[in-house]
Amino acid sequence: MLRLTHFDAIIIGFGKAGKTLAGDLAGRDWNVALIEKDKTMYGGTCINIACIPTKLLMHDALNGSEYRAAVERKNGVIERLRDKNYHSVADLNKATVYDGTAVFISDKEIEVETGNGKKEVLSADKIFVNTGAETSIPPLEGDIDSDKVYTSTTLIDEEILPDKLTIVGGGYIGLEFATMYNAFGSEVSVIVPADEILNDEDEDIRNEITKDMKESGINFIFGERAEKVKEESSSNITVTLSDGRELTSNAILFATGRKPNTKGLGLDNTSVQLTENGGIKVDNHLQTTADNIYAMGDVKDGFQFTYTSLDDYRIVKSHLFDDGEYSYDSRTNVHYTMFTDPPYSRVGLTLQEAKEEGYEADENSMPMSGHPRSHINNELRGLFKAVVDTESGKILGVHLYGVNSEELINLAKLAMDHEIPYTVLRDQMYNHPVMSEAFNTLFDI
Repeated sequence: MLRLTHFDAIIIGFGKAGKTLAGDLAGRDWNVALIEKDKTMYGGTCINIACIPTKLLMHDALNGSEYRAAVERKNGVIERLRDKNYHSVADLNKATVYDGTAVFISDKEIEVETGNGKKEVLSADKIFVNTGAETSIPPLEGDIDSDKVYTSTTLIDEEILPDKLTIVGGGYIGLEFATMYNAFGSEVSVIVPADEILNDEDEDIRNEITKDMKESGINFIFGERAEKVKEESSSNITVTLSDGRELTSNAILFATGRKPNTKGLGLDNTSVQLTENGGIKVDNHLQTTADNIYAMGDVKDGFQFTYTSLDDYRIVKSHLFDDGEYSYDSRTNVHYTMFTDPPYSRVGLTLQEAKEEGYEADENSMPMSGHPRSHINNELRGLFKAVVDTESGKILGVHLYGVNSEELINLAKLAMDHEIPYTVLRDQMYNHPVMSEAFNTLFDI
């Protein structure tokens, strides 16, 4: 008979929301178990396989570093951050880290199997699922299991730079990797099923990004899909396109999206329900259909960002301790950045979207070539756009393609969240010469 150990809370997954919640609950004198099946994932997706390593590699690529050296630096940084995250929970008096695989037995019981095959049953009053997402690869014919086929997770660990890289998928991940590997020196081709990239973005900005990426040497193949993969030799692999053309390279990256990671959790043994997209179904407080089980982060439907995962923790904390005053519906103006060169950041609506929603909307645009700081930076590429409601003065959307956009977008979101009129950003006194003073001109609508 398996030993049964009871906790006040069990958290499955060492991601941003899970580890932050574990520290909070342990600080409130709760006995907490945090279960992680992969020792290389302490701290979650962002630290280990996404935001931190990819942005580090992008930084080094754009600064002329040699690829192998950049990978080695990336590995060292991740190892330090991973260790720091592990000890942030494991060293707490009220927290226990289990290195093992968690499977639900019921709504309140979980079986944990460790690497040596040892099994133990844990029970808890509250259980929180924070298992993240995994790469979604479409079904293709051929040698899909070849060691020359990569995901965004596996390619960044490859120490040899591919001379030629084929990227399947023209979304944010695909475009970031195209930028990065092109900067390192790979010959990059991107297969895009649509007729253009970034269909949901502002047309002018979309066109600027496309132009700049093409001028940097990236090759786009629009309106085609990858249908078959064939390993040609020890160094080459070929993708067959929907029009019959073949594209041969040394590596293929599938950047075709990520899906909630619910496989193997044993949710069939619970009253937890899934959405049509395969995520865990939650309510406004991130409770599942089992009222003692919550889901946080990428495992539920919605944005897959580290900062929204951290915000999920705030929602759960509010429900547990603050009568649910802060809920999912409280979250507004979610912003994001695509770290191309230069980066593109957005919050809110395009002009067309704003008009469709009934606003008396107008916009202004500002080429970065006319901004003094751009000349100091020796980077004249980029385009900023702002969309406002001319009746109320409300900021409806900000679209920033240019240097430091990843920082400036936070200021725009702050103004939107607190309903600060666009005229305040227009008339604000900024120091000089900096990128933020572009708002003096951008919001002159």
